[in-house]
Amino acid sequence: MTEREPDEGKPEKTELRRILLATDGSEDARLATVAAVDLANRSGAKLHLVHVFEFIPPREFVSLALRVRSPFASQKEGERTIEEAVSLVREVGGRVQEAHLRMGSPPDGVLSVAGKIGADLIVIGSRGLGGVKRLLMGSVSERVVQHASCPVLVLRDGEDLWPPARIIVADDGSEHALRAGRLGALVGGLYGARAMLAQVYPRALESERSSGSPGAKIVAAELGRAEERLLERARILEPALKRHLGVRLLPDRGSETIDGIATTLLEAAREAGESTLLALGSRGLGPLERVSMGSVSTKVVRAAPGPVLVCPGAGASEWKTQNRDSRKEARTSLAPGRLPASDRAKVRTGEGTG
Repeated sequence: MTEREPDEGKPEKTELRRILLATDGSEDARLATVAAVDLANRSGAKLHLVHVFEFIPPREFVSLALRVRSPFASQKEGERTIEEAVSLVREVGGRVQEAHLRMGSPPDGVLSVAGKIGADLIVIGSRGLGGVKRLLMGSVSERVVQHASCPVLVLRDGEDLWPPARIIVADDGSEHALRAGRLGALVGGLYGARAMLAQVYPRALESERSSGSPGAKIVAAELGRAEERLLERARILEPALKRHLGVRLLPDRGSETIDGIATTLLEAAREAGESTLLALGSRGLGPLERVSMGSVSTKVVRAAPGPVLVCPGAGASEWKTQNRDSRKEARTSLAPGRLPASDRAKVRTGEGTG
């Protein structure tokens, strides 16, 4: 690992003004609540809350579904869930700026609200309540990560996983990775966490470098240039981190595939031996890199031992099916007076505001 002194240059400004917490009442959602409240309190961001309940049975089973469970019953359960979520926010020392209750597809509802309020960060649990619901919530968090136009922080339940004591930023030279690095450094600065900027290179290069062949010097020189580029990135990120930022080139510990990249990052997080936040971009530079880095981020979200921060590029497009799914989405109202008065939160299902 290489350490260097912080550079005096100013990085691009990264702010957390609005945080959207997606909740479903699960244990992972509880940890996500603690993390979201903590981040909002430390950064001064406004905290929004969203819960999306689903009652859209297949057309051929509508009559059966209505006999077993009514949309009204689903709505009442959704109201209870969001009331409990607002109470939990209050319990752990936070304040809800606005709560949003939606009926429809959970990932689309979350992404729709995020777009309407201009969220700078979505915080979500990685799994749901159990059984099929765990599978569904896993797919919800993955779909949100894959299609969000703002960074997404994914939490899973476990002791001492938040706040992070260490942050590993995966860098592939892309704008997406730089954005992940900026936000990761900001989070690290808020908590006084140590951080490392890491780049994975093919295992074949490591074998060539140690082979003593004529190509060994060429490989060594190229890896040296790669390390210099990482040091340059570190210069951009260190002011937000407020401490030294280590850089490290990691040989691919798996096969020479995208799975090897994810495996290497996951092993680096496990070897840290403390609560570690993995931060990475969702896509790389070109068509091939976009597929690869996207796949890496999905695998890391599924298997990481701790929290994962995934950042799209600044110009990421909106969720393509938002307009289509908004036609399916039912909007309900929940009276603000039914929530804890001290929160003074407005519960809405329509347009979100600041």
